[in-house]
Amino acid sequence: MLIIGIDPGSRRIGYGLIEKTACKINLITAGILRIKAKNDPSALVETKNHFLALIKKYRPTVLAIEKLYFAKNQKTAMAVAESRGVIIFLAKESGLIVREFSPSVVKAGITGYGSADKKAVAKMVKIILNQPELQVIDDVSDALAAAILASQKVFSS
Repeated sequence: MLIIGIDPGSRRIGYGLIEKTACKINLITAGILRIKAKNDPSALVETKNHFLALIKKYRPTVLAIEKLYFAKNQKTAMAVAESRGVIIFLAKESGLIVREFSPSVVKAGITGYGSADKKAVAKMVKIILNQPELQVIDDVSDALAAAILASQKVFSS
């Protein structure tokens, strides 16, 4: 089963694709979708195009995405929520199973502690994927963490 994890953002979206087999989780690819458009409507179209390209190239079965849980800046929160909406819509339209997790649930599922910092999450992602040399930014390690969590919970709900 192929699972794509997404850490949503308005201009930078982390993604990580893993393959779950009977006894192992393998890293397929990971990176950042950089949204260059300056205005929100164009950014949403760009988000759609980038994400759709990932779906078409890798054909994942499951989307694991972080929920929007808190934002000090309402404008930023709205832009991230819109980006999430585009991604979730495309996933459902493409037949993917969608699993949403709050950031604290992802942290608890990966590190055992719901208030773990970004370094702890990144460290556990490297251990779980057996990729000690993996060097990625927080957005990507968070996306991979969501995918790993979904690999354990995909059929439990």
